[in-house]
Parts: sequence; C-alpha cells; structure tokens
Amino acid sequence: MFERFTKDARAVVQGAVGHAEEARAGTVEPEHLLLALLDREGSRASFALAALGVGEHRDAVRRALRDARRRAGLSQSETEALAGLGIDVAEIVARVEESHGVGAMSADDRTGGRRWSGHRSFGRGAKEVLEKALRVAVARRDRRIGDEHLLLALTLRPGVPAEVLADHGVTHASLTRVLGDGAGKACA
Repeated sequence: MFERFTKDARAVVQGAVGHAEEARAGTVEPEHLLLALLDREGSRASFALAALGVGEHRDAVRRALRDARRRAGLSQSETEALAGLGIDVAEIVARVEESHGVGAMSADDRTGGRRWSGHRSFGRGAKEVLEKALRVAVARRDRRIGDEHLLLALTLRPGVPAEVLADHGVTHASLTRVLGDGAGKACA
C-alpha cells in the first residue's frame, strides 16, 4: 500500500513516527498522524486545514490532543458520558497526577523510562486510518494516496482526532467541500 502514497503522505507517516518517538509512545496512533498533518506546509491537507481556519489554531488543536492524552485518550464525548454516570474524569486525572505526576494517565512513555530505539509499530487505530485513507482514495477515484486522504480518513474514524478536528470546524463534509469530491471535480 505504501507504494501508492505520495511524497506528502509518506512525510506524514514519517512525522507520525517522529511524534510517537518524541512522546515515547509504544506505538504510532491516530493522534500522531494528526500532529504530523499539522506540521505540514504546502500540501493539499495543509491547504484544506488553512482554508477551514485551522492554520491559525494549530496550537489549540495540539493542546486539545494533549489534554485528551492526559485523560488516558478519552474523547470529550466519552468524558461527558462518564460524567452522566457520576464519574468525574477531571477529578480522577487530578488525583492520579497528584500521586504519580503530570501525564501519568497518558499513553506516553510506556517504555518504562528506557529510550526506545528502532521500529515503531502502528497501533490498531493508526492502521485503520491508513486503510481508510486507501478506501477514501479509491472512492474519490484517485490513483495515489495523499495527505488529504489521511486527513479525510481521520474525520471518518470516531475518536479524539475526529472530535478535535470537528471542534475546530473540520469535518468530512467541510473537507470534501474544500478538496472537491475526487478525480479533480470541485463540489458545488
């Protein structure tokens, strides 16, 4: 599948690995793919994000991802659902961090403090995004998988990245309007 990736899409995958390494995460996750997409400039995905106003709010998106990581990867909707059951996730996070340090509930640093060198595997969620990107490209009748397909795939997969993007006005529908419907056709 990677032979069908454009230079920009490959750069996103490499950037995601870099973000996972920086966070000392055991695997590359969808959040790392989104962070790598936010780093890009001059690509179709970066154009779409800028057109939808995310260019000016990249730091806010990064903060929202960091906050979700501190909540053990729970999305805001999951946090609200737990609140409906009387479970205050913010209180739990505060207590855990008070005892074990800031970020203790995040998926970061699962290496036990050892420096992880070598190949980072992709977690199930990241693999789903890559597979969905292929399906998006095929549905749009595109021959190659670009970073825009990765971005579209992130908006289609439920979870923190889709929720954070939606909170900043980036949905599958809004991206399709900006990018067109595929095969070079602009949407009406």
